[in-house]
Amino acid sequence: MCGRYTLRTPVEKLAKEFGLEDSSVDLPPNYNVAPTQGVAAVLAENGHRRLEVLRWGLIPPWADDPQIGSRMINARAETAHEKPSFRRAFRERRCLIPADGFYEWKRTNGTKQPYYIHMKEGRPFAFAGLWESWREEGGPEVRSCAILTTRPNALASEIHDRMPVILPAGSREAWLDPEAEKEELLALLEPYPEDEMEAYPVSRYVNSPQNNDPHCVEPAA
Repeated sequence: MCGRYTLRTPVEKLAKEFGLEDSSVDLPPNYNVAPTQGVAAVLAENGHRRLEVLRWGLIPPWADDPQIGSRMINARAETAHEKPSFRRAFRERRCLIPADGFYEWKRTNGTKQPYYIHMKEGRPFAFAGLWESWREEGGPEVRSCAILTTRPNALASEIHDRMPVILPAGSREAWLDPEAEKEELLALLEPYPEDEMEAYPVSRYVNSPQNNDPHCVEPAA
């Protein structure tokens, strides 16, 4: 799964990395992005890419209670296209979710040790995401998202049995393409090459989403 990640990259650099036309969104460094928070997402609408802040935890359009989104932070790449909660978003509302690292917890001697996983060069990357629009009668629109997960690569498998789908730069355009076919999209949802990534244990300080500072990503003593 993917339950926490980081986005410390300045928005100007994100704009260049993801081909954004507008970089006016305020994005302070976040060392501990957690579910139900507002998260940055790249949406492509009418041929233009823009950055928008979505609620992390997808709320299906048919939901009676928006709190259901807290249980839908992830969608399995293998089944999202057919699950009632995600299939419309998979077909029509795909997005990129920028990050520069993510956390996973490894079970060790009855405890869970957090690890920080990132690209070797520290560059930002994109999770494959789905987004939806929900509105209570008479209320404001709520836009929310989920991160797709897949089987782990060799690096991540030492820590957890799932990992988020990270899209190579060359696959981002296809993922956002509104005309893409289901088979083409499913072929993109593969584990990211492990030789471009590295991981190290960090302090359990990151376990609390209230902790959000550089200490979250410091190697464990």
